[in-house]
Amino acid sequence: MDEQLEQVAETVLGQLGYELVDLERAGQRARPILRLRIDRIDAEPGQGVTVDECARVSRELEAALEEREDLESSYILEVSSPGVDRPLRKLRDFERSVGRDVAIRGYGPLAGGSKRLEGALLAVEGAAGSEILRLKTGDGTEVEVPLSAIAKANLVFNWDEFDFGSARSQKG
Repeated sequence: MDEQLEQVAETVLGQLGYELVDLERAGQRARPILRLRIDRIDAEPGQGVTVDECARVSRELEAALEEREDLESSYILEVSSPGVDRPLRKLRDFERSVGRDVAIRGYGPLAGGSKRLEGALLAVEGAAGSEILRLKTGDGTEVEVPLSAIAKANLVFNWDEFDFGSARSQKG
């Protein structure tokens, strides 16, 4: 069911120029909550998605979901941007994030024996199906982690690099 839902969402989003970053199903069976995080297909790191874009995607997606008989009619649809700590799920996500700080959690111990690593993503290397991430950790150590060993990953927002002056000028 979730796989079919993901396919419907990816089809609609693709037609609109967006990609599905994450799909979460929550709530109760009688009133499910569908949480989608979206991004522009051609998005540059840190570009973000506006509230108006989320509303537009929500309207288009609701029309496609209304046609589905396997989904309760009283669902709640939440569409949002991926946020500053954008999840990294697909190979393409990692490739676009080279040069950025990432946090990864492994299924088991990763390089150095910890289940969690944080550092700058230096490269994504290797053949299809056996990709390796190269990271530079906070202490300057370079480590390699197989993509297949990663249970969860996301960008790490760096407050030191955020331009508060620019953010204020865009508001007003």
